[in-house]
Amino acid sequence: MKFHSCQPPEHAGHAFGGWRAREHEGLALVDRRGMLKAGLAGLGGLSLPGLLAQRAQGAAEGRPLSHKSVILLWMAGGPSHIDTWDPKPERPLMNRGPFGVTQTKLPGIQICDRLPRQAAMLDKFTILRSVDARFSNHEPNTVFQSANLAAEPRTNPEAEQYPAIASIVAKLRGANHPALPAYVAFQKSRSHLAYGGFLGKQYDPFLGNQAARLPVYDSVGTDLGTTAGGEIFHLPGNLSLEQIHSRRTLIEQFDRLRTGLDQQGVMEAMGTYGRQAVEMVLGRQAQNAFDIEQEPASIRDKFGKHLWCQQALLARRLVESGVSFVTLDLSYHTASGTWDTHGDNIPPYGGIERGLGPLLPLFDHLITTLVTDLEERGLLDDVLVIAMGEFGRTPQMGTQDSTDGRNHWPVVMSMCLAGGGLRHGQVIGSSEADGGNIKERPVTPQDLAATIYRHMEVPLDAVYLDHRGRPRPIVDNNGQPIRELF
Repeated sequence: MKFHSCQPPEHAGHAFGGWRAREHEGLALVDRRGMLKAGLAGLGGLSLPGLLAQRAQGAAEGRPLSHKSVILLWMAGGPSHIDTWDPKPERPLMNRGPFGVTQTKLPGIQICDRLPRQAAMLDKFTILRSVDARFSNHEPNTVFQSANLAAEPRTNPEAEQYPAIASIVAKLRGANHPALPAYVAFQKSRSHLAYGGFLGKQYDPFLGNQAARLPVYDSVGTDLGTTAGGEIFHLPGNLSLEQIHSRRTLIEQFDRLRTGLDQQGVMEAMGTYGRQAVEMVLGRQAQNAFDIEQEPASIRDKFGKHLWCQQALLARRLVESGVSFVTLDLSYHTASGTWDTHGDNIPPYGGIERGLGPLLPLFDHLITTLVTDLEERGLLDDVLVIAMGEFGRTPQMGTQDSTDGRNHWPVVMSMCLAGGGLRHGQVIGSSEADGGNIKERPVTPQDLAATIYRHMEVPLDAVYLDHRGRPRPIVDNNGQPIRELF
């Protein structure tokens, strides 16, 4: 695949830009609608009164609210399974690749020698070596993030309407704390992530890039020495906290006039949750969660200054504070993804040695530091960490006239998981001797989704409505939780 063949990314605007927060909508409702939109457009639905009401109802009914969450490390572009978690050291060079292998903490299990830290603590991880990615593509990357095989925009114009697993979690479970969004993403390109789709824009990810100040990198991974982000929590224009509180009081006066007509207390409830919604925007809970400077220097040093590592630290801060699902778009550039290692002659993709090679030590540090930190803070049993891309790479190197590039290979891929209170320290499934096909125990995108939903306590038989009002299952094609993990 040539660099230009991947679809150009869409404009990565704010997920709630369509609310047009600063536009007036009529004389009578200008203060009410304008103020609420200005606040809620910034926090992207994290403070929806409906979510507050739902969680209040659950508490009233005695249903315990667990603190389960997911951190997805999205390796945009598709990492080579043979050069990471499913090495083939006995094969010829053009199959096995340029890297060696290292023995892991699990007897008889080897992984790439560029992942020594993960190898040393593989008892904390599960490796899946038989993931069926046959329907997956990228730009956009929606099949594995939505668990719907029809979510392939190059062949299905409706594909982008299939909601992300994270969006389903946001709708059916909500955040673990009402002052935080349910679904946060640190996004490099809109085409790298699945959004709310049929569920509505209120279930799109809240873009963490706009809420936290982070280093700026160019498309080939060079630190430009500047930072950006954090503007979401700035009040628009000259709007002050006092003005917002004043406008909230005016809203309450309108609501009291209508409450007299309400025989079932609906208006009073809406007023209560509306007040809470405004307080979320004004409060410090979300701002503190996105402020990495509040983390002790020793912890920041442990994670390191690299952009992806700082995002990983923020992901931990967010799930600790109450976010249910965080996705990190691990890519430098906005095309098909930094892990799309076609060959050295196609910058900035690179091949295995020069393209994938520099990524692996960085990833090894990131994932092991994150898992260790979660464990040290007593969070690992609640937080499921998943690392994957959208497919594997070809068994043979040298694609597209490169020396060691590998093309897309959706027949089989590998991925890894940690945490979530699941049974780890194992390898599930296997590929054939050359890594070209699944040998045993295939795992589908629907199986992965069912595993996530089981962890997040979302009913596997739940459905959502599409734009025509038709029910669609959140798990189809007989997807089942990966039994070895439970």
